[in-house]
Amino acid sequence: MPFIGNKPTAIPLSADDLEDNIISTAKIQDNAVTAAKYIEPIPFRNIIINGDMSIAQRGTSETGIGNGDTGYHTVDRWKFFENDSPSYEFTMSQSTDVPSGYGFATSLKMDCTTAEAGLAADDLAFLEHYIEGQNVQYLKKGTANAEYVTASFWVKSTKTGTFIVELVDSDNSRFTNFNYTVNASDTWEKKTVSFVPDTTGTLDNDNAASLLFRFGLLAGTTFSSGSPSPTTWLANSGNNAKRAANQVNIADNTANNFLITGVQLEAGEVASDFEFLPVDVNLQRCKRYFQNLAPTGLDNIRMGIGENKNTTTSGVYIKFEPEMRATPSLSSTAANTFSLYHSATDIVATGINFDSKSSKGGNIDVTVSSGLLDGGASQFLTASTSTRLDFSSEL
Repeated sequence: MPFIGNKPTAIPLSADDLEDNIISTAKIQDNAVTAAKYIEPIPFRNIIINGDMSIAQRGTSETGIGNGDTGYHTVDRWKFFENDSPSYEFTMSQSTDVPSGYGFATSLKMDCTTAEAGLAADDLAFLEHYIEGQNVQYLKKGTANAEYVTASFWVKSTKTGTFIVELVDSDNSRFTNFNYTVNASDTWEKKTVSFVPDTTGTLDNDNAASLLFRFGLLAGTTFSSGSPSPTTWLANSGNNAKRAANQVNIADNTANNFLITGVQLEAGEVASDFEFLPVDVNLQRCKRYFQNLAPTGLDNIRMGIGENKNTTTSGVYIKFEPEMRATPSLSSTAANTFSLYHSATDIVATGINFDSKSSKGGNIDVTVSSGLLDGGASQFLTASTSTRLDFSSEL
């Protein structure tokens, strides 16, 4: 029945108006209050960039990752590291296999394609994330007020058993690490570890790598025969046997794979819910370290306007958005995958040279065999759908 007449004025309640027993511990379910609900979220609390594996500027898959392939291959900010001269190989990819119902769309997948069951003593492989020192000064490492650092992540592997996760201070050559267990094959599991504070060794306040966060993939006896160091930080020197303590070998069978997503590293002893960022924000953060200026899959796309220095060279200024971490290096497809459009003619490039450069941008000298008007202007174009113009200032 609808209310008739004037509605009563709401009377606010204070704590004094509530009986002491109106809310009790017994009336609150154990899972109703969680750390994530009573801790106020701090923007950009996740030290890891691209922890949801959503950005992959280099491409979504690369095969034959193995001997001699330390570096960045697919998912941004995640580096494959190996030691020694192994025979195993992986396909590294951005996968859509994710934990269901938690908001993730992508993961990083390492799929063993060539097995090496009997590892050499010095074999070692990690997935690594490098962190600038100026981004982690608030951890107060090396002082009496040093913070705990808590890592949380989702992992899935066909290989069950003991794995290693490690935090490394590269400025002072120190590390601490944890073993965690993959309990069920081919099942997404969430893991959380808290690294203890380190009152020794301050981190450099600069744009170089100060912290490394690492996931173990495999390790020979040189690195796996010791015990992990979860309660203290150790010097790198003399502690090799602890670096990947008890690590299983995910390369011992071609049926094996290893996937991670939702990787978060934050100050404090408690893990909060994963911090999802808008895709444009995440992309811009990744572009500080890597940018591809040639739109992949498109042909005849203008990348800039050049001033012809003479009849065979045009100087094209490239501006980086955002500014990169440091002066980047250039890698590109062959010169003939680029061209200069001048006087209504496409002229195939014969050379590409990155010069007069900084973290803000630089001049690309594009050379052709002939045909340019000295002092004129040319458009710098892609000449193939596979053209790439990559700039890297990765750590």
